[in-house]
Amino acid sequence: MGKTYKPGTDNVPKGNYKEVGPSGGKVQDGHHAKIDTGDRLPPTSKPKDKWVKK
Repeated sequence: MGKTYKPGTDNVPKGNYKEVGPSGGKVQDGHHAKIDTGDRLPPTSKPKDKWVKK
């Protein structure tokens, strides 16, 4: 697994991201996001979840 990012983080590398749990584990019905240059990561479905680039 790659580096995890907190929701709301600015200027992450562009690409596709998926939601992971606090320890980096799979999240059932987790969100996916496509981020372009300069975009901010959206909120996750649970407060302590994070984002990881696919």
